[in-house]
Amino acid sequence: MAAGLMVSASTGALNSLLGKLTTLMGEEFARLKNLRKEVKFIRDELIGMKDALEGLSFLYELDPQTKRWRDIVRDMSYDIEDIIDDFMQNIGENNKITGVVSNTVRRLKTSRARHRIAGQIEDIKKLVLETSLRRERYKLDIPPQRNVFIDSRVATLYENAANLVGVEGLATEYVNWLNDEEKQLKVLSIVGFGGLGKTTLANEVYRRLKGVFEGSAFVSVSQKPNVQKLLGNLLSQLGTEPSIHDCESHLLDKLREHLQAKRYLIIIDDIWDVHAWAVLKCSFPENDLGSRIITTTRIQEVARACCFHQHGHILEMKPLSNEDSRRLFYNRIFGSEVACPHHLEDVSVEILEKCGGLPLAIISISSMLASSGSNQKERWKDVLDSLGSGTNLTLDGIRKILNLSYKDLLPHLKTCLLYIGMYPEDYTIDRSNLELQWIAEGFVSRANGQDMEKVARNYFNELVNRSLIQPVAFDMQGSVTQCKVHDMMLDLILLKSAEENFLTILDGSQVFTRSEYKVRRLSIRVNEASIGGTILPRNISMSQVRSVMYFGSSENQNTPPLSMFKFLRVLFIDLNEAIVDLTGLCKLYQLRYLWISCTVCSYQLPTQIRSLQHLETLSLPNLYSLPSDIVHLPRLMHLDVDFNSVLPDGIGNMKSLRHLGYFDFERNTLDNIRGLGQLTNLRYLALACGHLPHDRERRMDALCSSLGKLCSLEVLLVNATHLTPNVCIDGLKILSPPTTPYRLERLLMPNPHFFRVPSWMRVLRNLGHLECRVNELLKDGVGILSELPFLANLDLMIQNVTNEMIVIYGKGGFPALKRFELRLSSASYLTFEEGAMPMLQRLKLSGDTPAGIEHLLALEELLAGIGCANAEESDMTSIESALRSAINMHPSNPRVGINFWNYNLTFVE
Repeated sequence: MAAGLMVSASTGALNSLLGKLTTLMGEEFARLKNLRKEVKFIRDELIGMKDALEGLSFLYELDPQTKRWRDIVRDMSYDIEDIIDDFMQNIGENNKITGVVSNTVRRLKTSRARHRIAGQIEDIKKLVLETSLRRERYKLDIPPQRNVFIDSRVATLYENAANLVGVEGLATEYVNWLNDEEKQLKVLSIVGFGGLGKTTLANEVYRRLKGVFEGSAFVSVSQKPNVQKLLGNLLSQLGTEPSIHDCESHLLDKLREHLQAKRYLIIIDDIWDVHAWAVLKCSFPENDLGSRIITTTRIQEVARACCFHQHGHILEMKPLSNEDSRRLFYNRIFGSEVACPHHLEDVSVEILEKCGGLPLAIISISSMLASSGSNQKERWKDVLDSLGSGTNLTLDGIRKILNLSYKDLLPHLKTCLLYIGMYPEDYTIDRSNLELQWIAEGFVSRANGQDMEKVARNYFNELVNRSLIQPVAFDMQGSVTQCKVHDMMLDLILLKSAEENFLTILDGSQVFTRSEYKVRRLSIRVNEASIGGTILPRNISMSQVRSVMYFGSSENQNTPPLSMFKFLRVLFIDLNEAIVDLTGLCKLYQLRYLWISCTVCSYQLPTQIRSLQHLETLSLPNLYSLPSDIVHLPRLMHLDVDFNSVLPDGIGNMKSLRHLGYFDFERNTLDNIRGLGQLTNLRYLALACGHLPHDRERRMDALCSSLGKLCSLEVLLVNATHLTPNVCIDGLKILSPPTTPYRLERLLMPNPHFFRVPSWMRVLRNLGHLECRVNELLKDGVGILSELPFLANLDLMIQNVTNEMIVIYGKGGFPALKRFELRLSSASYLTFEEGAMPMLQRLKLSGDTPAGIEHLLALEELLAGIGCANAEESDMTSIESALRSAINMHPSNPRVGINFWNYNLTFVE
C-alpha cells in the first residue's frame, strides 16, 4: 500500500528525495561525471537510511538514541530536498514530466554554476556522512506489512449509533420529557467523561425532535471558542444569514429577536467553561412557547450553570452495561452479536472489561480488530495484553487504548492521521480538501500508475473504518463527505505530532522560539490577541515550511508575508476577518494547493501566476477576477471559483483539469463554452446558468456539443444563479452519442427546470443519482426514469399543481431505486402499484397520503414534510392520522417521521 509514497511521518522526504537524486544521475548529466559520482554515493547512503527508518516505523517503542537518530535523518531529508529543488529551479527546470530540460548541461558549463552545485553537493555529502557514522547500531529486521481492507459496515455503525451505543432508551425518555406541554423554557444538560456518548445522545434527540420546532440549530463550542463565529453559525442555521459587519452584541440581539416569537430547539455541544455559556445563553429568550435547550459538557460546574432555573435537568452519563458493550463490540466486528466465533468469546469479555463500558474505547478497539481481518485468538490476546492491567475509564487509560489503535496503523495512514492535527478542535473537515492536501504534501502513493485521488480516498476510508475519524455527513452513495475528530483522539494526534516534529500550532498563547528541529507544517490560529507579525518573528527561518493553514479572525490584521515560506506546498486560509497578504505568491514554485475562503477579508491574487507550474488545486470561492494566465498552469487538476467569476479565454488548454466549478454559462465567452469539450479529463463539472443573453441558442448548442465530448464526466451539477432561481433549461440536451458510453453517475439540477422529463435522459445508463425539477410529470416521463438500470437516488419536484394521477407501475421499473424524494402539490395523486420500486428503502414526500404504500415491500422509512402555514390543528391531525393509517397497512411497519413546516410550498396553477 505504501509503495511509491513520497513523504511520510516515518521517513520524512526520503522517497521524494531519492527520486530527484536519480534524476541528477540521468542522461542529461552524463557529461558531469564527478557530479554523478557524488550524487550516487549520497543516494546509496540515503537508501540504507530509508530502509532503516521504515523498519523503525513498525516498532512500538524506541530507545532515546535510536529515536534521536531517526529524527535527525528525517529532518535532514527535508533540508536536502529543499536544496535539490532550489538547484533545479535555478537551472531552469520546467519540463512537465521529467523535470529535466535540454539546456541543463549548457547552464552548468558556466564556472559559477559548477562551483555552486559542487559546493551544495559537498555540503550534502558531509551531512550524510556525519549521520551515517552512527548508523550501524540501528540496523533492524523489517517486519512484513499487513494489508488493511475497507469495511463496508462503517456507515451502519454511525447511521445507527443511537441503537449501537445503548442510548435508545435514554433518547426516548428525554424526547418525551422535552416534547411535553410545558410552555416554560427547559434545559437538559448532559454531563460525563469524554467518550461516554454525550454528543451521540444529544444528536439523536435533536434528530427526532427538530422537525416539531419552528427553529432548530446544533453547534459545538470546544475549549477555545470563537463566540462570534458560533453566534453567526446559530443564526445561519435558524434561517437568517448574519451580516459580515455584525459584532458579537449585534449577533446576540439578532438571535434574541429572531427567536422571540418562535418555539425553538438549540443544542450547545462540548461547553468547557461557565463564561462561554454565560455569553451564549443571552441569545435565548424565555418566551413561554415551549422552547428547549440541550447542552453537553464534561464539567459539573458548567452543567449546573446551564440548568439555571427550576425547569433544568442534569443527566449524568454512565458507562455502557455489559450487554450494550458486548452488542456494540460484536456488531462492529462481525455485524451481529451472535456471529462471534466461540473461541473468541472469553478474550472478548476480557477486552471489554478493559474498556470499562466507554463507547469511544469499545469502538476504537473493535474497529482495529475488524480492520485487521484476523480471527486468530493469538492476535486478540496480543491486543488484550497491550491494554495493561485494570480497567481504562481514566484519561490515561483511554489514551492508552487510542494509542494502541494509532500504533496498529501502517506508516502512510499514521502520516495522514497526524496531518488532521492541522485543523482546530471541532472543525468540520471536508474530505475532498483533506485528500487533496495529502496528495499535495506527497503522502499518497504514486506507484503502479494508480489514480492518486482514488488511493487517497482509500486512505480516508481506512481511517473512518478504524473509527479514528468520525463521519459527519454522507452523500447519497454512502460515501463520507465531511468528518471530525473526537477531542480525545485529537489530543493523541497532537501529542504524536510533537514527538515526531510533524506539525506546529501557533495560537498566540505561547512564545515562538527556536527549536532543535525545524518547523515543517504550521497551523496558525489567528485571534484578537495574536497577529501574524508577532507569532512569526522574522529572526526565525520559515523557508522550510511545507504546509501553512490559517484559521480564526482578527480584524484589520495582516497575515505574514508569503516570502517567508519558500518551499511551501500547501496554503489553506479560512479566516473571517483579516488582511491576507499574497505578496510573493508567485515565488512559491513548489506550491501544489491553494485554498482561500475569507469573510470580510481583503486579498488580491497577482495578475500573473504562471510561475506556479506545480499547482494542482486552486480554490477561490470569493474572488471574481482571475489571472489571465491561469489557463497556462500545466498541472492544475481542481479549479473552484466564485459563482459569478469569468474564466479567461483559452480554457481548452487546461487539459489536466478533473474538477471545474463554477463555470458561468451566461458570463463566459462562446469560445470558452466550446473549449469545455476539450477538457476530456473532467470528472466533475458545475455549471451556473441564468436568463441567457441574445445568443442563447448558439450558447446552448455549443454547451450540448461540449458535454457530448466529456466521456470521463461522472458528476454534472447545474445551478441557477441567485438572480434567476427558476430558469428553464429545456434546450439542454445531448446532440450526438459519445464515442464511449456515458460515465455520468450523478446529474444534479436543484434550481433550473425542464418542462417535462427530457427523452435524452434514457441514454444515461450509469446514472445513480438524479435531482431535477419538471413542470409536469406524465406517463412517458415516469417510463424514461424507470428504465435507468442503476438509478438508486431520485429527487424530483413537480412545479405545477398536479391534477392527473402519477402511477408507479410494478413491471420491472426502477430496479435499483433505494431512495425517492418527491415534492408535489398533493401526494394523493401518487399511486404505487403492486411490485413497484422493489428496492425502495426510504421515501420522502411533501403533502398528504399516496396510495399503495403497502406495495413498497423493501420500505424502511417514510418521511413526510407538510406545509401548515395558516392550517387548523384539526387539519394537521387529520393528515398525520391518514399517513399513519397507511403505513400501518405495510407488512414491515416502517419508521415514520412527520414534520410540519410553518410555510407552504408554492406550485404553479
